[in-house]
Amino acid sequence: MTALATILRPGAETTVQDAGRAAFRHLGVPESGAADRLSFALANAAAGNRWDAPALECAATGPEMRFEAAAKFALGGADMGATLNGAPISAYAAHRATPGDILKLGPAPRGLRAYIAIAGGVAAGVAFGSAATYAPAGLGGVDGRALKTGDVINCGEAPTMQAADIPASAAPAMSGDVFLRVTRGPEFPLVDADAQKSFLSGPFVASRRANRMGVELNGGAVRPPDGFSMRSSPVFPGTVQCPRSGDPFLLLADAQTVGGYPRIAQVIDPDLHLAGQIRPGAKVWFKETTADEARDIAVQQTAFYSAYMPGFRFG
Repeated sequence: MTALATILRPGAETTVQDAGRAAFRHLGVPESGAADRLSFALANAAAGNRWDAPALECAATGPEMRFEAAAKFALGGADMGATLNGAPISAYAAHRATPGDILKLGPAPRGLRAYIAIAGGVAAGVAFGSAATYAPAGLGGVDGRALKTGDVINCGEAPTMQAADIPASAAPAMSGDVFLRVTRGPEFPLVDADAQKSFLSGPFVASRRANRMGVELNGGAVRPPDGFSMRSSPVFPGTVQCPRSGDPFLLLADAQTVGGYPRIAQVIDPDLHLAGQIRPGAKVWFKETTADEARDIAVQQTAFYSAYMPGFRFG
């Protein structure tokens, strides 16, 4: 294990993330992993990693770090104006650093999360088979928390391959307007017709009540019926809950495993990466689709992206 880089400035929230720990939800363990799984996977491919190798996820404002050893790396996700020794560098392309080089990321004007993938992956603590950081329980990553000044990032031992050439057409677009396709949730029929129409016409505005667990969406009176109650039931990343406030809550990568609010919709898997880039103030629209259409979209998107990332799939 090689000491790769020292964190000079951690940014707003920089954590180690991978593909997550999906096999433990029945034990109450959230999935976690990259909030924007597509940008994360493409950055890994550009660095010459398997798509699921542990990488750094940076939220809102990125870190500043000094390389202590030679490294190959790539960026993905939101554009945070990254520079290497003061010179701008592009996303989804392999870059080389030498000892003493400074990588600096700033604030993201569009989108919310960026990824730094390093050839060989980032070495981190493993919990329940994953290096993904889940800070509320102190799992994975670096001591189960966001990075802080002085932390040393170590290079992992993930197998490397030839860096993928990612074309501009494959790079996810970042925008202040986010359109998410959804299927109806189990409790959708319990919401009255006006609330259903409001939910599917939008737009909603993402509030500042947001983190890796989810984001509150303001602007629609989508309330459960008066006096309605339900037992806590399974929820997943992409589940849209309907609390009494009337402001839907969209669950993200660190979503809890059960919840007691009506589940009015589920974001389809090929659109979850878009949800992971919602920033406060962004406008969000929901468009209904069917389970069959969602499956077809997943198959098509998997065929397109697996050409750059063997083993990657949606759905």
